[in-house]
Amino acid sequence: MLGLSRRASSKEIKKAYRQKSLEFHPDKNKSEGASEKFAEIAHAYEVLSDESKKDIYDQYGEEGLKQHEERGQRGGGGGGFDPFEEFFGGGRRRRDDGVQRTDSVEIPLKLELHQFYKGEIFDVQYVREVLCKNWEECMRNDPECSGPGIKIIRQQVAPGFVQQVQMNEPKCISRGKSWRPNCKACAAGKTETEKIELTIDVNKGMREGERISFEGVTDEKPGFIAGDLHFVLIEIPHPDFRRDGDQLYVNREISLVDALTGFSLSLTHVDGHKFSVDVDGVTDCDHVMRVPGKGMPRRNGRGFGDLYITFEVDFPETLTQKQKDDLRKILGPNAHDEL
Repeated sequence: MLGLSRRASSKEIKKAYRQKSLEFHPDKNKSEGASEKFAEIAHAYEVLSDESKKDIYDQYGEEGLKQHEERGQRGGGGGGFDPFEEFFGGGRRRRDDGVQRTDSVEIPLKLELHQFYKGEIFDVQYVREVLCKNWEECMRNDPECSGPGIKIIRQQVAPGFVQQVQMNEPKCISRGKSWRPNCKACAAGKTETEKIELTIDVNKGMREGERISFEGVTDEKPGFIAGDLHFVLIEIPHPDFRRDGDQLYVNREISLVDALTGFSLSLTHVDGHKFSVDVDGVTDCDHVMRVPGKGMPRRNGRGFGDLYITFEVDFPETLTQKQKDDLRKILGPNAHDEL
């Protein structure tokens, strides 16, 4: 299912699962059978990433694993493996099986308004810490380890009475496993630096505050699942246009003559294309004109929002006496009715 050999390391298992699950995730792959394929891939990863289940599968195969899981269900164990929560979030409840995640990381991604309008694709490098290639050789069985950094010791306090005490122990890296100090297989330490290539796809119409996420790509650590990397979109203010959802707003100044007689206004949109709007008749000061379909692209791909233009009339600071007389002749006492 994951295209792995029997001797695949946990790192190879995790990498294969991440690639396959991204390929068949129902939110990204709408083809028929993708959901079923994703569920099968998730089940394969559940088995291979759980040491006890992997041992059962290696020794007894699919049937032995099935019997083991049925016994676990009859025993009333809580929950089950949830691939959406484990790798893709989704607000579902994660079972408490002792598995922890390293910290997720948020990185602000500042974009111009035209990039939100047209969409953008970025290829970036992300530097992270990954497990030493031979890290599994540095683990040893340690029944006193109950999880990463946690050790349980038992003390007899009286005949027939045993007390369990929880202690901090950095050597413990997972349940039943501890790190061998001075391990030659990882002479430089548990982790090493790695650069990974990521492609950030900003879809048309995305909004400030939205996140583009990469699951399971932050720092690795023994006993932990890598956290998620989130790029948070931030909009750089545009000098002319203001955005509100799918709508755009802009102010334009017109002369008093244009306000009284009508005009044609030429505009340059956020992506650089030019268009014009025609206005007949009289335009009031602070009049708002709606231009359908000239707003931002809708995220669902169905058309565009609207553009709203607020007109500000530029009144002359002074008039000559002749101009005043001419205006009175043209407008007169009943000019309002004539207009």
